Amino acid sequence: MQKMRVIWEHFIFSLFGGLALAILVQAQDQSGFISIDCGLPKNSSYIEQTTGLSYISDATFIDTGVSKSLLPELKATYQQQLWYLRSFPQGIRNCYRINIASRTKYLIRASFLYGNYDGQNELPEFDLHLGANLWDSVKITNASLSISSEIIHVPPLDHVRICLVNTDSGTPFISAIELRTLKDNTYITKSGSLSRFLRLDIGSISNQTYRYKDDVYDRYWMPNAYRKDWKYISTSLTPDSLQQNYYQPPAAVMSTAATPVDPTAAFDFFWEPDDATSQYYVYMHFTELEVLAANETRAFNFSLNGKYWYGPLIPEYKSVTTVFSPSVLSGGQYQFSLHMTENSTLPPIINAIEIYTVKDFLQSETDQGDVDAITKIKAMYEVTRNWQGDPCAPVAYLWDGLNCSYDGYDAPRITYLDLSSSGLTGEIPPLISKLIMLQYLDLSNNSLAGPVPDFISHLQSLTVLKLENNNLTGSIPIELIERSKAGSLSLSTGKNPGLCASTSCKNKKSNIVTPVVTSVGGLVILLIISAAIFWILKKRNPHAVTAFKESDNPNGTSLESKKRQYTYSNLLKITNNFERIIGKGGFGTVYHGYIDDTQVAIKMLSPSSVQGYQQFQAEVKLLMRVHHRNLTSLIGYCNEETNMGLIYEYMENGNLEEHLSGEASEAKLLSWEDRLRIAIDAAQGLEYLHNGCKPPIVHRDVKSTNILLNENFQAKLADFGLSKIFPADGGTHVSTIVAGTPGYLDPEYYISNRLTEKSDVYSFGVLLLEIITGQPVITRTQENTHISQWVSFMLAKGDIKNIVDSRLHGDVDNNSVWKAVEIAMACVSQNSAKRPTMSVVVTELKESLASELARKNLGEGETKDSVDLASLSFTTEFGPTAR
Repeated sequence: MQKMRVIWEHFIFSLFGGLALAILVQAQDQSGFISIDCGLPKNSSYIEQTTGLSYISDATFIDTGVSKSLLPELKATYQQQLWYLRSFPQGIRNCYRINIASRTKYLIRASFLYGNYDGQNELPEFDLHLGANLWDSVKITNASLSISSEIIHVPPLDHVRICLVNTDSGTPFISAIELRTLKDNTYITKSGSLSRFLRLDIGSISNQTYRYKDDVYDRYWMPNAYRKDWKYISTSLTPDSLQQNYYQPPAAVMSTAATPVDPTAAFDFFWEPDDATSQYYVYMHFTELEVLAANETRAFNFSLNGKYWYGPLIPEYKSVTTVFSPSVLSGGQYQFSLHMTENSTLPPIINAIEIYTVKDFLQSETDQGDVDAITKIKAMYEVTRNWQGDPCAPVAYLWDGLNCSYDGYDAPRITYLDLSSSGLTGEIPPLISKLIMLQYLDLSNNSLAGPVPDFISHLQSLTVLKLENNNLTGSIPIELIERSKAGSLSLSTGKNPGLCASTSCKNKKSNIVTPVVTSVGGLVILLIISAAIFWILKKRNPHAVTAFKESDNPNGTSLESKKRQYTYSNLLKITNNFERIIGKGGFGTVYHGYIDDTQVAIKMLSPSSVQGYQQFQAEVKLLMRVHHRNLTSLIGYCNEETNMGLIYEYMENGNLEEHLSGEASEAKLLSWEDRLRIAIDAAQGLEYLHNGCKPPIVHRDVKSTNILLNENFQAKLADFGLSKIFPADGGTHVSTIVAGTPGYLDPEYYISNRLTEKSDVYSFGVLLLEIITGQPVITRTQENTHISQWVSFMLAKGDIKNIVDSRLHGDVDNNSVWKAVEIAMACVSQNSAKRPTMSVVVTELKESLASELARKNLGEGETKDSVDLASLSFTTEFGPTAR
């Protein structure tokens, strides 16, 4: 068989002059197009002569950078949008903000032509970001050639940010930005966005590049290199004479095709990615160009890496058929073969091909309300700091003077704002009240005037407020003063001569607030001071906490706060004399109760509980200091002689094991999506303990009964009585007596007594297998088979279908299941060094969830002329290595 190879190097193209593109006289609709000439003088615009596209200046989309112009000899070669460029010699990250229609599919293209505009003849390299995520790394290899980066993306917000990031390899610059709307039922992925790998006019005989107006979506179609072993056929096609499908490849491209010179040979093409982990989507476009005789047929099958993929396909005359992969291709090697069927008299043909790599943008952008507020504050005060792009993400480019929280599915929130010594004037702006998650606010050393507004007291999370050395007047809101006295707010207002800092301002001219704490003792004062210092020193790690030093004090004197302490008589009232039992465990009995109108769960220590008091104390101390949306919240505790209890938030849907086993009367059959969300919640709770707490905390008892579910089936990790912290000196493990639950217990920890975070990872892997399969951790048979052994056996047979809980009846995305099984099996590796971190686990599970959501949301999306390969089994050949 004679092989024919599609040769593709780095996508470099030259935009030709007036004769390069076929020009249609009639005007075409450019609605949904945004065409920006970067560096074009302000208020300028023009219509590009060869395409008829309307371009505008970038001046209204960015306020940094300098405009530069190419040399005249290059201007004569390229289209007008490349004559200027914007260079960014200052700042690490410089960003465009472009308003668009949210949830609309866009083709976004950034173009670059260096042209030695700076006279340095030094070819730069820099990064290109889309919002908070890396889009591409731009590498200029020839000063006289233009390159472009192109992505198909659905922005979640009503704007996109395109950022140039200096990587210390030359000055970033950009020549043009173009956005084109696409139909929602094209280029559908299970997850992620699509970055163009190549787009080729396979049958090109003119060495011509096509774009708008030939292509209604303004895609670039590059000519493929000429091959002597290919035969080229062509016909006259106009847009009106070609029957299109949703993808609408240009008539100019579809009017030519390639076919083997040897009519008995297969048409083969392949590519070898630089990164074996890359994932691809492929779109092949076909049109029959010849009028076949009555005794002629053209039918061919597709194979991928030697295995049947699809077919037979019989192209229709002057009608577009698109064959594409609805699921991602992965595996590192890709060789397609088109070979005629036994009954065909003519060899296969192909007109055009598109190949895209998957880009998973995992970093969420900052909450839109916070972004709007901080952007308006920036504009109001003309902040000169490098406040570019997303305020909170990525973390490496966090805005100066800001800190943020990063919490699972939720968008990052601004929690820290330092505008001290920023030359602020006027009154404190109401916009600050929009930053509702603020914990630290520093407006000191400015020239702010007027009163301290009441809206600051509405910032319920605020723990530090610094207003000293301004010109503020009037009275401080009473609520702020009371919070300061109660120890929940560190308030600094000195050197404001006209400011009254008392709850009663008559005959008082105090200008300094001194926090007075009478109800909780000196220790709370120290904690407040420590918290204030913590927020200053930990600006780069907003969700880190300092864990306590473990101590087993039988008198309970190490329990720092009494603000959450309840008496035994309180518990009797809360539980109506312990009327309703909702659970039992090794610690003791759990009762239902009410504090005011809020439901709570009270876990009472049984006198017979082994090491009960130490676990009780450890759990109180940990939950008093550690807070996360995926950890159960401790409302209070009772430590009164022999009566000891913990008061938790009430979790309406019980524990996960009840739903997986179906044994509880109210158990719900959890869908695959439900299970993935629960797994992600639990993983995020563990990831926080391991990475968000300083020093890290190991849970030691991760299991399905310790995963509690609230009314919305949000999962929270519970029962911290066995938790251990790592030493502050950065040690890699703790030697300790083995504790945990059989089946979930890390075998390496069991043998060595060496506890690490990877011990939790093992337990989570067992839990994840339990979630996937619905099987018990250890079978209730004489063999006592562990769930990981059973799954390994099924995988060895290539049987993924029967691994998944049979009660789901196959209503799952196979790729999603494979990814979940793969990460679970990695977690339960016998060698802890081979187990992933919980951060990796969270990322992988989110990708698995994205695949499942894409399956559910996938619309019909294709016409009769688009061939969907979803029903074929090829996906099992190119997925995770676990299969």
